[in-house]
Amino acid sequence: MATMNFGGVEETVVTRSEFTLEMARETLKNEVIAVIGYGVQGPGQSLNLRDNGFNVIVGQRKGTKSWDKAVEDGWVPGETLFEIAEACEKGTVIEYLLSDAAQISVWPVVKQHLAPGKALYFSHGFAITYSDRTGIVPPADVDVIMVAPKGSGTSLRRLFVAGKGVNSSFAVYQDATGRARERCLALGIGVGSGYLFETDFKREVYSDLTGERGTLMGAIQGIFAAQYQVLRENGHTPSEAFNETVEELSQSLMPLISENGMDWMYANCSTTAQRGALDWWKKFRDATLPVFNDLYDSVKTGNEAQISIDSNSRPDYREKLNAELKEMRESELWQTGETVRKLRPEAN
Repeated sequence: MATMNFGGVEETVVTRSEFTLEMARETLKNEVIAVIGYGVQGPGQSLNLRDNGFNVIVGQRKGTKSWDKAVEDGWVPGETLFEIAEACEKGTVIEYLLSDAAQISVWPVVKQHLAPGKALYFSHGFAITYSDRTGIVPPADVDVIMVAPKGSGTSLRRLFVAGKGVNSSFAVYQDATGRARERCLALGIGVGSGYLFETDFKREVYSDLTGERGTLMGAIQGIFAAQYQVLRENGHTPSEAFNETVEELSQSLMPLISENGMDWMYANCSTTAQRGALDWWKKFRDATLPVFNDLYDSVKTGNEAQISIDSNSRPDYREKLNAELKEMRESELWQTGETVRKLRPEAN
C-alpha cells in the first residue's frame, strides 16, 4: 500500500504492482467465492475472478433470465452454478451482489449460511449503512468487507478483457478473522480493479448515491434535456442539437478530459470555446450547488435510501421502471441519438 497525494490530500491506495495477482491467488487459494446475483455487477466480477484463476461459483434463482445468462457465460448447473442457498452454503466468501431491494428479501437465506470465519462481501455500502431500514445485520463472527468498482459491471468486464481496469474503493466493516483486509484486497485485485482506494461503508454509499443522482446520471440527463430543448425551441434541427449537446461531449471532449484533465481539454479547443467555457462554468456551479446540497442531505438522512427501498420492493417495480426508460428512449433527444450512432464510421 502506498500513500498518494490527491490535490494536496494524502490517501491510501493499493496498486496491482503492490498487491499482485499472484499474492491475491495465494491469499484466496483455499476459498470458494460464491457470487450471489447475476444482474449488474455479478457477471463482470465472477467472470473476471474466474479468468484470473480463482475458485468461483455463482448463486442465482433457477428459471430466471439471469440464470440463463449465467449458463450462456459458461457457468455449469450443479458444478459452478447453483440456487442461492446452495451457493451460500458452499462459499467461504459470499459476494452479495443482488440489488439493494433483493438483498433485503434474500437476507434470511444468506444469513443462515454465514458460518463463523466466512466473509460477507458487498460492492455497495447501502445494506450496512442503512441497516435500520434494510434489517441486514451480519453476525459478529464473520468478516464484512467491500470492494466497490467505480463503474458498471459491463465496464468492469470490458476493460478487463482489454487489459485495463475500473478503479475501486475498498473497506473493512468487521474483521472477525484477522484476515479481513487481506481478503478484501485480494478480491479487489481479483475482480480486475485498476487501483484500490480506502473508504468506509458510509462514505461509499453517500458518495455513490450522490454521484448516481448527480453528475454520473441524473444531472447529466437533466442538462442534456435542457440544452437540447433550448436549441430546438430556437430553430436548430434535431441532428444539430444532439451533436452540440451529446455527441461532441461523449465522442470528442470526454476522452480528452480522461487523458489529461479539464484544463488540457480546454487548451485543445478553440480560443472562443475556451473563453466562453471559462466565463460560464462558475455560473453553472453556483446555479446547481444548492441542488447538490439538497441531494446530499437527502442521501445523508436516509430519505433516498427509503425511496429506493419502497419503490424497488413493489411488485410492479419492473413495469414502472421500463415505462420510465421507454419514455426517455422514445424522446426526440434519444431517438436522434440512435440515428446519430448508426451514422458513426465504426457502425458502417
